[in-house]
Amino acid sequence: MSISVKLEAFDGPLDLLLHLIEKNKIDIFDIPIVEITKQYMDIIAEMESKDMEIMSDFLLMAAMLLKIKSKMLLPIEVDEEGEEEDPRAELVERLLEYKTYKYASLELKDLQVDAAKQLYKNPTIPDEIANFEEEIDVSEILGDVTLKKLQGIFRSVMRKQINKIDPIRSKFGKIEREPVSLEERISYIREYAKIHKKFSFRHLLEEQADKMMIIVSFLGILELIKIGQLKIVQENIFDDIRLTYHEPGPVVQNSLEENKNGGNR
Repeated sequence: MSISVKLEAFDGPLDLLLHLIEKNKIDIFDIPIVEITKQYMDIIAEMESKDMEIMSDFLLMAAMLLKIKSKMLLPIEVDEEGEEEDPRAELVERLLEYKTYKYASLELKDLQVDAAKQLYKNPTIPDEIANFEEEIDVSEILGDVTLKKLQGIFRSVMRKQINKIDPIRSKFGKIEREPVSLEERISYIREYAKIHKKFSFRHLLEEQADKMMIIVSFLGILELIKIGQLKIVQENIFDDIRLTYHEPGPVVQNSLEENKNGGNR
């Protein structure tokens, strides 16, 4: 006595492959092609369909699986960019595309089922009531309205609009960043050093208006240290740096004049 086994109906070869991958809990990006091909061929052999148009699609996929299986046995090929080519890449791409459309169709089917459970009542309101428009007596509405009252309403509306305006922020203009010149900062620091002779590095930077001014002032101090107009002293690590001004000698003075003239040119 033979036992008949009812096979699941599949919409196509990709549906069958996707079923085998999900059934065996296989990573779709790393398909064990040998095992999947064997299971696929076993199911194909048990199919009862005699429709050659349907079976041809399944047989074509079987030929593709066998081709991939044979390529997996050969040495790995490398493309023009030096990367290894995976014979399963095309199959994986087709499976992912099919999976996307399949689950999208299932979502749409659920929406269709839910929509079928909703019933809507056809409108039963008589046309006389549905198209009824109440007559408006303009003279009755505007009976006690005078020009003085309209003027008062207008002023009230305008007063509310004025109250919405911030009296302080509305007068703000566009704030633009002032350009910072390294030459101007060097001149400023030089004059500052001439007056104070000895001063704190940190105190000088804390007096600057913003971050950009601090950076340019720091560069100006480095330039004055480089040409010998400022000397730095720090007695201990992490102590405040003290700066001392030194009058430039003839050589330094000439160099400054040349740089200034060259910059002007």
